[in-house]
Amino acid sequence: MDGQGLRNASVNRAADVAGTGFCSILYEPCDADSLGAAERQPEFFPDLNLNHVIDGVTVDWQEYNLAPFFYTPLTRLEAISYRQDVMDELGDRELLDAVNSFSTGMRAMRGRLGEAEKCTYRLATERLFLDAAVTYCRTVCRFAGVLAGRAWRSTGFAELRRYLSLYSDSDQFRVLSDDAEKVLSGLSAIRYSLLIKDGTVTVRRYKGEKDYSVAVEATFDKFRREHEGLLRMEARNWEGMNHIEAMVQERLALLFPDEFRALDRFYATHTDYLDSVICRFDREVQFYVSYLAYLEPLRKSGLKFCRPRVSTTSKEVSGKEAFDLALARKLKTDRSEVVCNDFYLQDPERIFVVSGPNQGGKTTFARMFGQMHYLASLGCPVAGSQAQLFLFDRLFTHFEHQERVESLRGKLQDDLIRIHEIIENATPRSIVILNEIFSSTTLKDAVYLGRKIMAKMSELDIVGVCVTFLDELASLSEKTVSMVSLVNRENPAVRTFKLERRPADGLAYALAIAEKYGVTYEALSQRIKV
Repeated sequence: MDGQGLRNASVNRAADVAGTGFCSILYEPCDADSLGAAERQPEFFPDLNLNHVIDGVTVDWQEYNLAPFFYTPLTRLEAISYRQDVMDELGDRELLDAVNSFSTGMRAMRGRLGEAEKCTYRLATERLFLDAAVTYCRTVCRFAGVLAGRAWRSTGFAELRRYLSLYSDSDQFRVLSDDAEKVLSGLSAIRYSLLIKDGTVTVRRYKGEKDYSVAVEATFDKFRREHEGLLRMEARNWEGMNHIEAMVQERLALLFPDEFRALDRFYATHTDYLDSVICRFDREVQFYVSYLAYLEPLRKSGLKFCRPRVSTTSKEVSGKEAFDLALARKLKTDRSEVVCNDFYLQDPERIFVVSGPNQGGKTTFARMFGQMHYLASLGCPVAGSQAQLFLFDRLFTHFEHQERVESLRGKLQDDLIRIHEIIENATPRSIVILNEIFSSTTLKDAVYLGRKIMAKMSELDIVGVCVTFLDELASLSEKTVSMVSLVNRENPAVRTFKLERRPADGLAYALAIAEKYGVTYEALSQRIKV
């Protein structure tokens, strides 16, 4: 069998384990969401900095191609709860260590299969294949033993335990494991001697000759001492087996025909030994492991994460000690403080209108709101000590984009077209996040257009956030709630990055205009010489 054949044979069937129902640690049995995953990230990812979050989560797990799982939100509460329960279980350090040990074994097994694919010598290929199968069987048995040792609260791990118990006790697996260990034992018992003289290598059975390896090592041990100025050369690492080693192996097969015939039979009989459900688990469980690993340094720094309550009916959303996950990772890397905020919407409230001075945390709040809802839809813990969130059908964002000459349309026209598309496609179950809309037009026109957009969102009963300099939008109706970014009372130039529910004070837009045109007190003082 060639390398391509090994690759195709590695996962081509599931074990015949009747009545288990388990097929995925990410999806419930027969869940429609499991039929496929998106290969491209959602359009709103860059606006919410979710591209940075997911890149950070998956960077050390490239071999598993996890990104599509993070690009595909769930649509049912039961599916979200299924993942949340699994995520909670993995908070147990013993289980997480067992999963990591299982993954290490499976990775070693795949490494052996990869080496076998590249190998051009038949006997070496068969030997590597045997090593892979032995590693697989031992890894599965060890992991099944860990899961069998206790009861699991999550449906995912409870069903996986049952599946592995039945699979490891099945005739198919027992034959595979017994055959692999028997063949390995036979090959490991082989003892032989090599006689090298005048360019000739003779391979023969070991006849009790004296082992000179200890004496040779003792003789050359003195050369291990470090000498200052010693010239060192790095030995070349040879990959795979060279032709001399292959010929030695062929002679051994002639000397020990029974052991090598057993190896041949094993290779021919068990080419499709891998179970597809177990291989799928090995990939899918990394979704949880990678995300928890991403959160771990933030947890250690004192930041809190929680299992959010998610609803498809209640639009009363809230969060305590919440923060922007992407920004938090950057700030912790820079050893800077992360500021947390609380928020809530109570019926009939639906839309946060966020105003305040520049660089005060308004956009960060909008991103945080979107991140929390999206990550909750994946079944992941979210940033904060407590959260109640809404399960959306679609999430829309409108953040300021740089004007492009090739588009042949101005910024205002571009804003109007993009927002029109959002309103046309949004439903009462959508979430809409608008950041600094209509900043390129006059105040009067911006207020007029902003009122129209907000009125349409309110009519659709959309949950959302609108970051704006237009304080007039904060009190349009009972569905809008004003959130204002605060400054230091003693020094208004210092931002606190805290936001609170209170009426817009009307100063934010005026200050922004003054700064834009250089007519603040400080700017005028520098230009006017008294």
